[in-house]
Amino acid sequence: MSAPERRRTEPAGAARAAGATGAVGPTVETDVPGRLDRLPWSPWHWRILIGLGTVWILDGLEVTIVGNLAARLAEPGSGIAISTAQVTTTAAALYVAGACCGALFFGWLTDRLGRKKLFMLTLAVYLAATGVTALSWTPWFFFLCRFLTGFGIGGEYAAINSAIDELIPARVRGRVDLIVNGSFWIGAALGAFASIALLDTALFATDVGWRLAFGIGVVLGLVILLVRRHVPESPRWLITHGKGDEAEEIVRDAEAIVERETGEPLPPVEDPPIRIRERGPVGFVTIARTLVSSYPRRTVLGLSLFIGQSFLYNSVTFGYAAILTQFFDVPAGDTGYYFAVIAVGNFLGPVLLGHLFDSVGRKPMIAGSYIGSGVLLFGTAWLFQQGALSAVGMTACWTAVLFLASAGASAAYLTVSEIFPLETRALCIAFFYAVGTAAGGISGPLLFNGLVSSGETGDATLAFCIGAALMTAAGLVEAFLGVRAERRSLESLAAPLSQVERADATP
Repeated sequence: MSAPERRRTEPAGAARAAGATGAVGPTVETDVPGRLDRLPWSPWHWRILIGLGTVWILDGLEVTIVGNLAARLAEPGSGIAISTAQVTTTAAALYVAGACCGALFFGWLTDRLGRKKLFMLTLAVYLAATGVTALSWTPWFFFLCRFLTGFGIGGEYAAINSAIDELIPARVRGRVDLIVNGSFWIGAALGAFASIALLDTALFATDVGWRLAFGIGVVLGLVILLVRRHVPESPRWLITHGKGDEAEEIVRDAEAIVERETGEPLPPVEDPPIRIRERGPVGFVTIARTLVSSYPRRTVLGLSLFIGQSFLYNSVTFGYAAILTQFFDVPAGDTGYYFAVIAVGNFLGPVLLGHLFDSVGRKPMIAGSYIGSGVLLFGTAWLFQQGALSAVGMTACWTAVLFLASAGASAAYLTVSEIFPLETRALCIAFFYAVGTAAGGISGPLLFNGLVSSGETGDATLAFCIGAALMTAAGLVEAFLGVRAERRSLESLAAPLSQVERADATP
């Protein structure tokens, strides 16, 4: 076990360094980050992973169910006078817009109030909004509920990615983060299969099945809420907010639990202690300066990765059912089978390739997955244009494309959550998610569905090529600007704004 944090009298040089960052309060020397990173994998980590990571299942469930229910909602007798286009474009865009707003608002609060408070609050917002969606009787109310549901989900992205990266050991951070973000597709598969049953009018009336669909998310969310209560606050966040004793207690308890669960003594702490000076809340000006002045190349990288994956994924998840019904005459009630296959391929990508992001490295794997998926999508567009694909063939091609794209898209969240300072981490995640999603996630469904709904093969091919071009371009940006972050501590990748230099440090 490591000794508790040590409070030191600050030397003059460190005081100047702290003043440069706007820090206030006493200086603390702590080895908490190193102690967290050296912990062997244990059931304690699995509980954190399940409690926090399962929210992506909810997101996948939400997006997929709505996409597959679009045709049923537009039918006479559904209980709501809405068209398929309104569901796949307006409602989809509002859901994404809500997620962008929620990410920014809750991301700001996450850095100020802590990870745990916010990942409980954002889940509560999601539960309330998705439950009320089932009561919709008119399009405007349905749109409002979709916006608020996205508002809660967007907040989850910032709070959860921050907490996971700050609690998971550096040596496995890549694969764990990819699997967590890839679990979106477990929810997508559940949503696809659920929509098959819920669209069966022999089982549920036209105005009942789609309402029950939103209840699935509520039930799953309540289970996650119960598990999440036991996930601790991030000790890294605590030490920068004057709560070093609480951080020490959490880490000491974790060490005792992990040692007991593994039955082995803990390995020594390899990373040196860091010196942190307590500081007040970080403002938007400081965050903007961090992104633009301190890390401009990383900012360009984050935006490129998010815009590319957001355009592709929001287009496909909201619009693939329309492709199947429009070009391959697949009945609306059967689209879930095809989407379930795609969902499985998407989940297998991060699971099977995730360990390579920690061993081969971030740059080659992220660049390769983005460029590879782009090239495969160009090939899919050519085959589609030639009329060489059936519904099964199209699904097989998209599964191959998204096997690679899913690993890359998950790595986009990993990238922006580990290459910026701790005090700005949640809001940086929110910023890149919001800007990237606003650029690709709102325009993607609108453009994609606009082209697909024309019924012209050439228009749909153009939509595929736009997505392929954006993914390929993002991969090239990663190849030139990517950060070799594998197996490195968060503090070595981007020093906390409140970190001060040791008096005896070598210049």
